[in-house]
Amino acid sequence: MTFRIRGLDAGQFSHLSPGDEVILVNYEHHAVESPYRMRFAICVREGEATFDAVNAVPDQLRRRTLAVRGFDENGMMTGWELIEGIWLEEAIERQFADSRARYLHVHFAAPGCYAAKVERA
Repeated sequence: MTFRIRGLDAGQFSHLSPGDEVILVNYEHHAVESPYRMRFAICVREGEATFDAVNAVPDQLRRRTLAVRGFDENGMMTGWELIEGIWLEEAIERQFADSRARYLHVHFAAPGCYAAKVERA
């Protein structure tokens, strides 16, 4: 299974942290017309770059407990699971085995903060 993980566009937050190490902001990461529309708190670190890679997992996802959620083209949930980050590729493969799943969202499980979007590549 070929997948692509994309973090948030770091450029959209560059104006928020002059001199701050981390800033906590509210962010709408799932702007869909479904019951799963969501916005939540995210932490933005100054100077971060946007992660965007095919068949690669960033280290920060490897070291955390994650909630992985699949969504269809209408923003409706198709599947979900709670995993340790070391098993993320397997979770991606299981979620995308459901042909309805168009994309996945990965959240840091304990606080629930949005981490990344996963697409079929």
